[in-house]
Amino acid sequence: MTETMTNKRARLRELHARGLSTRAIASALGVHQSTVSKWAKQDGLTFDRTQVAKAVAARQIDLAAKRQELAERMLLAVEAMFDKLDEPYTVYSFGGRDNTYSEHTLERPPIEVARHVITMAGIVFDKLTRIVEREPNTEGAVSLIQSLEAGLLAAADVLRAQPVGGGEEQS
Repeated sequence: MTETMTNKRARLRELHARGLSTRAIASALGVHQSTVSKWAKQDGLTFDRTQVAKAVAARQIDLAAKRQELAERMLLAVEAMFDKLDEPYTVYSFGGRDNTYSEHTLERPPIEVARHVITMAGIVFDKLTRIVEREPNTEGAVSLIQSLEAGLLAAADVLRAQPVGGGEEQS
């Protein structure tokens, strides 16, 4: 073992005795964390992992909260799209030989637009269901899914009420 390595290992024991983490020791010695872990193991030293466990638990709680927040935002977006299914819908075209712009308003969105909204709602429903399955405390997510389910049923009723051809055509 070289003198420098001997000094670093002695310094590792000193820093370990002070309660520093593998990351802090690696930084102080200018070596990789795995090297610190290997040397510590060879010297019979162990590190207190309770802080790491607490940090991991805190991170999991933070991620669960972010998933819940994202689920709520997804639900709001889909609900807004459902609301627009009952509103007039503007279609337009641009181009042609004279590079002209024209638009007109339909009573409601074309059937393919409604289908896209329903498809997006189904995807959101699937994602929310997975969040509910993943989270141990899911009262909020369950209510989100129930709201989405009601929206899906309402949208299905709207689609069923439309003529088979989908109403007016786009230009």
